[in-house]
Amino acid sequence: MDTLQTINDVPVLMCGAEGETIAGEREALDCIGNASYQGAEWAVIPVERFDEAFFRLSTRVAGDIIQKFAQYRVGVVVLGDISPHTAASAALRDFVRECNRGRQTWFLADAEELRERLTGAGTGVGSGTGA
Repeated sequence: MDTLQTINDVPVLMCGAEGETIAGEREALDCIGNASYQGAEWAVIPVERFDEAFFRLSTRVAGDIIQKFAQYRVGVVVLGDISPHTAASAALRDFVRECNRGRQTWFLADAEELRERLTGAGTGVGSGTGA
């Protein structure tokens, strides 16, 4: 079940682990629509919800999904342990590191790390502060 939460004054859609597998743009758009409808600036999606192809950059699935979130100005957080995927791919490790430097897409281990990231000004993706 997806729930809207406010973390450090930022509206965040916390997506449930039991939802539809996000395997492409269609599922990403469903999530973006839900987040936008509820007024969320960020969609936080458990790692279990992503299709395995998301973590193989050669499939372009991750790029397509992340591009949709950026296009609609909704931040996306992949929440959970992705270490099995990053251990197997230097390219994915680099991709995750670059994403985590920005303000549009984050790969975070847990809700506490999310709270830390959402502390301070300028974290909103729709504020024009970066994508």
